[in-house]
Amino acid sequence: MKNNWFSVLGYVLCGWIFSLPVIAAQDLVVEITHGTTSATAIAVSPFQWQGASAPTEDVAQIISDDLAHTAQFRSLAQDQLPSHPTQQASVNFAEWKQVAAEYLTIGRIQPNPQGYQFEFELFDVYGQHLLDARRGQASHLRDLAHHISDQIYERLTGMRGIFSTRILYVTLERPHPKQTFYRLQMADADGYRAQTIFQSPEPILSPSWSSDGKRVAYVSFHQGGKPAIYIHELATGQQEKIAAYKGTNGAPAWSPDGRSLAMTLSKDGNPEIYLYQLEDKSLLRLTKNLSIDTEPRWYPDGASLIFTSNRGGSPQLYQLGLADHSVRRLTYEGNYNARGEITRDGRYLVMVHREQGLFHIATQDLMKGHLNILTSTQLDESPSVAPNGNMIIYATLRGNEGVLAVTSIDGRAKFFLPARQGEVREPVWSPFR
Repeated sequence: MKNNWFSVLGYVLCGWIFSLPVIAAQDLVVEITHGTTSATAIAVSPFQWQGASAPTEDVAQIISDDLAHTAQFRSLAQDQLPSHPTQQASVNFAEWKQVAAEYLTIGRIQPNPQGYQFEFELFDVYGQHLLDARRGQASHLRDLAHHISDQIYERLTGMRGIFSTRILYVTLERPHPKQTFYRLQMADADGYRAQTIFQSPEPILSPSWSSDGKRVAYVSFHQGGKPAIYIHELATGQQEKIAAYKGTNGAPAWSPDGRSLAMTLSKDGNPEIYLYQLEDKSLLRLTKNLSIDTEPRWYPDGASLIFTSNRGGSPQLYQLGLADHSVRRLTYEGNYNARGEITRDGRYLVMVHREQGLFHIATQDLMKGHLNILTSTQLDESPSVAPNGNMIIYATLRGNEGVLAVTSIDGRAKFFLPARQGEVREPVWSPFR
């Protein structure tokens, strides 16, 4: 599939194209495959429920799972907990030391007409003191749990949590040998609460979030079987076609300020990078080269783009300055580097890198130049970085099935997000909500 570099660069590259059926959206399944023993041990006691009927979600378990999906934390299993305190006065630090818990979270939840009111406390077990105490309101229990996970994560690491963010991805199912369907889906960052944004019997490719998380752009073939770029309003479901030129219309990428889209078009004969201004619908050509230029992505400051080109003889990543259209090559190690994305702090370049004929997700330290291969699965592609820069979601193959996987930026933590049925590809992480 990837003997031709076009296969990684979207449909321009004649790549892996998949589909899905018109059925209700299903959650992804979380399968942790690799953690780290050096991670901080944290315990989450079952929250006290103050409602008349039983809760529909296990909030403590969701928080434990959220934190366990990072390289920084190792959550104690429920059967490892020595007790289930729900009030500060009931916390016995000695018994938590015996199970090697470094931190402990307890809390209470009370339903009300607006949703759920919650309180929680975070304790430093070895310091034997209250580290943090907060309260709040949430409409849904999963939102409540993810919000608490975010607050715990930020309090203990100093980095903003990503548990309340979302992911986009395309799913594939083939109900019959000659029938395929495509769905663009949105889910919580942990794969739960999946919902279909758009579905079609024709391919859907290259989803991209707007900077405010309210709109998405993607490529669809649903009108006449030809590729076009669309903007989709999530609140209303309204769809607007913005590029349907002859040839390639692909790889849309929202600017950080939300005012424009970078994209790949071949309307002038060769795949080049263009800039589409949303306000006046103007189009500006940014590259002019006999090679293939594709897969634009934005630098965090909005002043430059990164893109893939074979202008040097093999697919490599380049930086394009928007002020003067200057081009600078970024990657030199290996003969295949594509699908680049810059982390929010501008430190790392995340990419698909070929090593000994296999395609893996890798990072390049832009300050030191060091290349670090993060994955050992096969046919890894479509990496997307979490908004805090700490996790990467990507598409891969497990057996003959397309699944999503997540790795930490240092490669220490990994887990799969396979679909309950069918296949999943083209993941992209949302901005902070």
